[in-house]
Amino acid sequence: MNHVYQVRQELKPKGLKGISDDQINQHWSLYEGYVKNVNTLNERLAAFVSKSEYGPEYAEMKRRLGFEYDGMILHEHYFSALKPGQPALTDSSELVKQMKRYFGGFEAWKKEFTAIGKMRGVGWAILYYDPQYRVLSNHWITLHDDGHPAGFVPLLVMDVWEHAFMVDWGVTGRPDYIEAFFKNVDWPHVEKRFQEAAKAAVALA
Repeated sequence: MNHVYQVRQELKPKGLKGISDDQINQHWSLYEGYVKNVNTLNERLAAFVSKSEYGPEYAEMKRRLGFEYDGMILHEHYFSALKPGQPALTDSSELVKQMKRYFGGFEAWKKEFTAIGKMRGVGWAILYYDPQYRVLSNHWITLHDDGHPAGFVPLLVMDVWEHAFMVDWGVTGRPDYIEAFFKNVDWPHVEKRFQEAAKAAVALA
């Protein structure tokens, strides 16, 4: 029996600085679409499997499923990391210590992450933790399911598709949007994700 995914209303941010509720509402509707499509595809694929039909229709739906799944999951990571009025990271943060080790410090990390977010094309900028080698790294992800390093844990996900900022900033407003994004990052949430990923890595060692 397939798991039925639900829209996670508790993750929906509001009252952000520089990112309007209207922008969030319209973006959120796209996330709802991914949840719906994941459930629809799983239902239709299960019907094919029950009849042992693995022809072209099954194949194309199966290929599409990764895009829809990652569209759902990445949006959940994105929205969950946005919250107004959160404290900045401090030098005593374990995440900042690791940023210093692998990037030279928080500001150096932010500079590269921002540069990735400004790259031409649609996609995502993501800070990952590699649980095998316990390394932080920034990555560009294109079509939701294209470019993820296998086994890495996403810590901070920034959507830079135009739908994430066009309502507030227009088609050329990505730099302003990225600046607004950083004003709303829920760093305690990101720090918690890092600590959980690091703890899991130690347990698996």
